[in-house]
Amino acid sequence: MIANRGEIAIRVMKTAKKMGISTVAVYSEADADALHVQMADEAYCIGPAPSKDSYLNQAKIIEVAKLTQTDGIHPGYGFLSENASFAKLVEDNGIRFIGPSPHSISIMGSKLDAKAAVSGYDIPMVPGTEGAVESSEIGKKVAKEIGYPVLIKASAGGGGKGMRLVDNEIEFEEQFNRAKSEARSSFGNDEVFVEKYITSPRHIEIQVLTDNHGNGIYLFERDCSIQRRHQKVVEEAPSGKISEEIRNAMGLDALKVASSCDYSGAGTVEFIMDDKGNYFFLEMNTRLQVEHPVTEMITGVDLVEQQIKIARGEKLSIKQEDLKINGHSIELRVYAENAKEGFKPSIGTLDKYAIPSGDGVRVDHGFSQGHEIPIYYDPMIAKLVVWAETRREAITKMIQAISEYKIEGVETTLEFGSFVLNHEEFKSAAYDTKFVEKYFNDFLDSDKNSEALKIAALISGVHWNKHIQKV
Repeated sequence: MIANRGEIAIRVMKTAKKMGISTVAVYSEADADALHVQMADEAYCIGPAPSKDSYLNQAKIIEVAKLTQTDGIHPGYGFLSENASFAKLVEDNGIRFIGPSPHSISIMGSKLDAKAAVSGYDIPMVPGTEGAVESSEIGKKVAKEIGYPVLIKASAGGGGKGMRLVDNEIEFEEQFNRAKSEARSSFGNDEVFVEKYITSPRHIEIQVLTDNHGNGIYLFERDCSIQRRHQKVVEEAPSGKISEEIRNAMGLDALKVASSCDYSGAGTVEFIMDDKGNYFFLEMNTRLQVEHPVTEMITGVDLVEQQIKIARGEKLSIKQEDLKINGHSIELRVYAENAKEGFKPSIGTLDKYAIPSGDGVRVDHGFSQGHEIPIYYDPMIAKLVVWAETRREAITKMIQAISEYKIEGVETTLEFGSFVLNHEEFKSAAYDTKFVEKYFNDFLDSDKNSEALKIAALISGVHWNKHIQKV
């Protein structure tokens, strides 16, 4: 069973079918006509459109799993993928959870617990508090010791929620209270801690695979620094700014992080890296990442297949020395969002939908022409992925693929993706997580200039036609 929806459900089903495994889909009333429902061998409605009544309904999912005699449940990402209680419920019902143990999920689900777990493994850590900060006064004292700017972060946080950047002591108390309030409302846990803010940071993550027999490998890095509101937009593998020495060091440290919580399965260890090449442990995502295709493209490893084999109890058949980086891959997340209006969701029907194709072009998607983008879920339509021999060729291929992707009926991030790929800072791999913040106005201006050029071309065309008619 795939306890998820959309493109990730389809992605998992493709590998399951390749392995000769029958698939069960679950769906909400809003997804009755969805592609993942049509693709599965069996499909069952588990509730109304809201996530809490369907894709987060643990009891209903288990009920369908038992009805269909499901052997294993793949949670995809989002929803219940990093929910330790769900993983335990799956196991308690004699079903294999295709992911790490509840123990591992629980430890890495708390940023403070994660920091405590890896503290004895000689892994670089961002300077800051080891535990939760109980009051703004204590937080101010820590911030003064490590130096501003600092980040106030929710222990149970993710996606930028419960996170506040503080530049000076005057702002601290207000931002501290806001972070705790947002953490409480978002996660039911208002614990926060304080860390030194790394200026000009790059967001680098390492993909790991570990089995239940003590074997582990790292599948190199992904650079995920192009973000809006702490959510990734463009990812690439390998990074254009990582040396072989740093890559290997980060890979070995990522495996240490996995060891610290007895990890088993596919996981991602995230690091923040400064402009001098110093890196620091950030967190571990105990699931398959949205951007996993770029790693598959440069290594030739099917990560979902490996997840299933590990969940079966098999030993890893891949050794570290078997892996090498082959070419370069870039992924653009195609969201139903209006980038010109601050990436506001754009809900509607896909009146026209045609995907690019060709050698080295991959589109993981969960929609087709005529489908409606539901308001209830994440607005991602698809992941556009390209591969080429070199980074420069991959950029060129992605720009071409974006131009061939035809979507009408909703606004998308395709145009913004083209802006990023054509930007000199991206081409030179000199970007960091501040890219959108620094260049968003340039994107808006480029759009205005583009419109002005279109209008000028139309006016010129009218005058030319009049001239021809006079002649």
